[in-house]
Amino acid sequence: MADQTVLGPGATIGILGGGQLGRMLALAAARLGLKCHIYSPKGDNPAFEVAHMATPAGYGDTAALTAFAASVDVATYEFENVPLPAASLVEGHVPLYPPPAALEVSQHRVNEKTFFNDAGIATAGWLHAQTADELVELTAGRLGSHGAGGIMKTCRLGYDGKGQARVSSSDEVRRAWDELGGQDLIFEWLVPFAREVSVIAARAATGAVEVFDIAENIHENGILRTSQVPARISPSARRRAHEIATLALEKLDYIGVIAIELFVVETDAGEQLLVNEFAPRVHNSGHWSEAACAVSQFEQHIRAIAGWPLGDPRRHSDAEMHNLLGEEVNDWQGLAGQSDAVVHIYGKAACRPGRKMGHVTHLSPLRELSER
Repeated sequence: MADQTVLGPGATIGILGGGQLGRMLALAAARLGLKCHIYSPKGDNPAFEVAHMATPAGYGDTAALTAFAASVDVATYEFENVPLPAASLVEGHVPLYPPPAALEVSQHRVNEKTFFNDAGIATAGWLHAQTADELVELTAGRLGSHGAGGIMKTCRLGYDGKGQARVSSSDEVRRAWDELGGQDLIFEWLVPFAREVSVIAARAATGAVEVFDIAENIHENGILRTSQVPARISPSARRRAHEIATLALEKLDYIGVIAIELFVVETDAGEQLLVNEFAPRVHNSGHWSEAACAVSQFEQHIRAIAGWPLGDPRRHSDAEMHNLLGEEVNDWQGLAGQSDAVVHIYGKAACRPGRKMGHVTHLSPLRELSER
């Protein structure tokens, strides 16, 4: 159980990162009477627009980071690629949640896979090779046989399908090795999954854990398109997802919201869950909670890091969240006219193909009770 100061209205929360997640965290904090100070490199930072304070500076600017830390009562981050030295510097001046140890695990895929496997949590089979020749040798005899294939990924900085290549032969392995930079790559065997789901959970300094309902996700070109709740999984798989989230939170001595993406594999013994990856932050597949729960994932995160009691994550409606990519956001008027729709537009300055510009959540009456 970690010691933590409870922050009341008027306190300031520092957020590393100025994207849409930081924006939604700041909006949630404002509802609770808390101020936010956003720190992010110069650029298109939609979180700046809704924050009490903003610092446009790089993560290598130690003077700016120190001044930022001195101006807040607690700090957090909205994306997992905050450089560890920057996070550690901030933590040296003010409490930082989730802990930098969670960043360290999440920022390298080998660390991530090892963390879950050491905890007894299954993942897809994986290999870490130092050269293309080594990877070809390790996959020889299986790659390409009976349709077996894999995905090569950069160990750092990949997201939304970036830094990945699907391979099914030795020649493709060699080509992908060069295309992905030729160093620090991980190979994951393809999983014959029935569907993809995610679990969003929060842990307080007291050790209390609350878990949102499991969401079923659909991706296109590596980018999340839709999340729907409830997910089409068995009660036993739901319980296992809760167990996985709780175990990860405890082992990381975590404070805040975590997201874990899972593959659902149908076997003769029932549905098996394999961890794909996790994010030490609020997550796109939890945006539905903003519309379908009394306490969203964003407010839950703020509550956890500010020392407030965690809220009840049960949903009052079924929900289907759709990301608005690129020019899809231009249909905001049509979406706003739909009686079941809750629209959230991020306020980004530049609209590019495939860029997340907002989301819309469609609500419907509960078909089944929220998971508890």
